[in-house]
Amino acid sequence: MAQSYGLLPTSVIGSHAIPSWLWTALEAIDAGKYGPTDIRETFDDAVNIAILDQERAGIDVITDGEMRRWYFVQSFYRRMEGLESVGVLRKVGVYGYDSAPRYRPVARVKVPHGLGIVDEFNYLKAHTSRPIKATCPGPLTMTIHIQLHEDTVYKSRLELAWEMAEVINAELKALVAAGAEFIQLDEPSFAIIPGEAKEWVRLINTALAGVNAKIALHVCFGNLGSRPRGKRDYGVFFPALLEARCDQFSFEFANRELKEASIWRDAGIDREFAAGVVDVKSFYVETPEDVAERVRTMLQYVPPEKLWLTPDCGFFQLPRWLTFQKLKALAAGVQIVRRELTGTTS
Repeated sequence: MAQSYGLLPTSVIGSHAIPSWLWTALEAIDAGKYGPTDIRETFDDAVNIAILDQERAGIDVITDGEMRRWYFVQSFYRRMEGLESVGVLRKVGVYGYDSAPRYRPVARVKVPHGLGIVDEFNYLKAHTSRPIKATCPGPLTMTIHIQLHEDTVYKSRLELAWEMAEVINAELKALVAAGAEFIQLDEPSFAIIPGEAKEWVRLINTALAGVNAKIALHVCFGNLGSRPRGKRDYGVFFPALLEARCDQFSFEFANRELKEASIWRDAGIDREFAAGVVDVKSFYVETPEDVAERVRTMLQYVPPEKLWLTPDCGFFQLPRWLTFQKLKALAAGVQIVRRELTGTTS
């Protein structure tokens, strides 16, 4: 039986803020000062904090905060065979998209033990009574830090991405077998190869083929160091994106001052729409009324039964105290509009 989420459900995109103590613990882990039991306890505690913060804030559908991952996709490379490190392009100055570690394939890439997302899901399921969502990067996004040249095993990023689509598909099916009812695939828009939107949608659909769950597709413009990457315009994805096999589109709006708020109507979208109404790239703490105003704007174009409300993206780049304030504002602001729609006072 399909899960019922109520009117104007709230959720997060994926990542939660890293607590101060976890930064210190990660340094100790990298230095070899923690044993396997210490490491497991550390990450379990981090997930517990992410769960607690989302529950206390009043978020309806939560994640594990992606606390066991690192910089979105970096931790997945540790699970892949056939890659070697090639270092960092730029080590001096502000951390940016050219500061992340890079890899190159020396053989066909294999992921013999899966991506580890099933284990993340199982822990989350066992530690909350709230509705939950599993998250996974998409096939092009999974390749963003793998460098390809003429002398490498793969001749193009698309060739590698097609193999990643099969890896992801196997992981998502394993998630469903573990009981996942709601899965979000994350594909930041800069991953699209110019002129290849249809090919990108084919990749997405391959990754999602036969996955019997509610599927959300999150398309944003990047958030490394609270900076976007890519032209911030959803219009270029349509009509190709309408062919994606998903039940929900998840887009960012708050940081763009609700630019393209009418895209659901204008592009002829016929499915659920998760609108980002909290800005994860800003230190400004939205008030509940700020959030309510943004929700009202989205409701001018999206029917209430189709609308979900989220932050623009994950909270990895923000401090925990600020993340919690923004989550509370999201829940409280959406509750204001729910009362307006239902005519209730509570």
